[in-house]
Parts: sequence; structure tokens; C-alpha cells
Amino acid sequence: MSSYSQIYLQMVFAVQGRESFVEEKFRNEFEKYICGTITNKGCKVYAIYCNPDHIHIMLSLKPSISVSDLVNVIKSNSSKFFNEKGWVKNKFSWQSGYGIFSYGRSQVDVVCKYILNQSEHHKKVSFKDEFMELLKRFEIKYDEKYMFKWL
Repeated sequence: MSSYSQIYLQMVFAVQGRESFVEEKFRNEFEKYICGTITNKGCKVYAIYCNPDHIHIMLSLKPSISVSDLVNVIKSNSSKFFNEKGWVKNKFSWQSGYGIFSYGRSQVDVVCKYILNQSEHHKKVSFKDEFMELLKRFEIKYDEKYMFKWL
């Protein structure tokens, strides 16, 4: 018998120092590179949006790869790519840590629309408020000292 799975996740992580490094002029190329990295690991991207200082990705996870391994590959490969492109004078990297939120199939479209609407969403809501709301909604306990560096 074959193995079957349906694992839908939203990943959220932030740029080191919350620097606004991801400019609109190269956001699309950066997102395509990240999508390629995820696809090469056997996972499927449903939506991605890289804000200037953080990223949201909706994907389905291949069960043979761990979440932490996938995040590490995404972060390391995309940081290397970003730096090789020379898009900023400073060194680009992601902060340690991430948020992972799981969804059922019936929720995927709503989450994708939310992710693709990030530029409008963040005109009204800060990244900190957004992330804290996700933790609250998913009833995830946290210690403030281990949270992202907000600014």
C-alpha cells in the first residue's frame, strides 16, 4: 500500500534585525527562488509573500521531511541566493526561529488569500500584532524572550 498525506502548513519567519531588505523590485525573483527550493524538497507551495521584513508561505509538506529541516533549507538557500545577488550592501539573513501553523484542506484557500493580501494587510496591522494573533488563535504558549526581535 502507498502512503498518503495531507499536511498543510503556513510558515512565518523574519529577516534578521527586522531590516526591510526585501524590496518590491526583486521580491518576485526571490519568491520564485524560494518556491523552487521548496519544490525541490518534494513539497508544494500554494502561496508565498515576502514582505520587506518577513515572509509567509502556505505549503503542503512531504511527510518524509521534517518541518525544521525544510525551514533550515529554505533559510540557508535563500540567504545565500539573496547575498549572491547583492541586493543589499549589508549581509542578508533570517532570524532564528519561525512560526508553523497547520490547516485543514477547507482552510487552504482562505489562508492563501490572506498571504497574497499581505501588502494591504500590513498597512493596518504590524507584523508583531499579526504574529501574536496567530499564536493566540492557535493557542500556542510562548515565552517573550524567545520571540522574534521586533525592532
